[in-house]
Amino acid sequence: MPTTKNPRHGSMQFWPRKRAKRAYARVRSYAQAKEAKLLGFAGYKVGMTHVVAKDDRDNSLTKGQNIVIPTTIIECPPLKAASLRFYKTSSTGSRLVSEILSKNLDKTLSRKLVLPKKDLKKIEDVKDFDEVRVAVHTQPKMIGTGRKKPELFELAIGGKKDEQVAYAKELLGKEIKVSDIFSDGMYIDTHAITKSKGFQGPVKRFGVGILPKKSEKTKRGPGSLGPWVAHAHIQYRVAKAGQMGYHQRTEYNKQILKIEEDAQKVNPKGGFVNYGLVKSTAVLVHGSVGGSKKRLIRFNVPIRPTSTNQDFPQVTSISLSSQQG
Repeated sequence: MPTTKNPRHGSMQFWPRKRAKRAYARVRSYAQAKEAKLLGFAGYKVGMTHVVAKDDRDNSLTKGQNIVIPTTIIECPPLKAASLRFYKTSSTGSRLVSEILSKNLDKTLSRKLVLPKKDLKKIEDVKDFDEVRVAVHTQPKMIGTGRKKPELFELAIGGKKDEQVAYAKELLGKEIKVSDIFSDGMYIDTHAITKSKGFQGPVKRFGVGILPKKSEKTKRGPGSLGPWVAHAHIQYRVAKAGQMGYHQRTEYNKQILKIEEDAQKVNPKGGFVNYGLVKSTAVLVHGSVGGSKKRLIRFNVPIRPTSTNQDFPQVTSISLSSQQG
């Protein structure tokens, strides 16, 4: 008989499998860009639908035909630039050396942090730095979910140091639209906190096999531990019960099918289940995106693009049929 092979369960790439610290992702690295522009944006996950598109890809088997594509809708109200953050590169990594706040900070930002009464610093006073980033915050009051507390995070800027300063100076205190950064057909990397499943056993969490019914003590356990059975402890890489979901995950190279300014062309009859109606700009992304509905999804310029082909399916219609059943 052939040798039975039973590879380990669960990827060791994601470890430890514990809950994320906050409900929106932390991005630690960005793509390199020659042009001085923001390298990311963020929006709220609405749900999924499907679109009918004409396939214009040169090497596609369905070229020239109408195809149905599963699509995730992300509502993207404008972001607002709250401050400029100056970083200096050192032997231990980047270090924040100065921060210049906007003079007209949004009052809703007080729900997130303590707003200073005045800022005496000026951009011209900051001399010794290597990189500039923009701290932006969301405007959840512009969507229909009833949220009030904004999310605050950083976005990197492309280009050289002098170009970054000039570009960031124009953004400070102003609104930023998703169409200013991305366009139809572009590829993005999505960063999200996945949907939480709570405390789950090894069968659901890692997919271990269920033991025969005559097994003693347990059927849904990892089974015999082999040569480890005599140890006083069990190694951490054995598939065991624990937290499942609510982890930060990144998906690379997902394509934007369409950026729709008119929300009426996206809203189905009766609205989206567990979300409601889209009121701001909607971004239609090919395929699924991690995270639950109403959760903030961050997406950036792809850090390792696999395709330079700019051809993409031309959306002809978006499904508006009711999702209420």
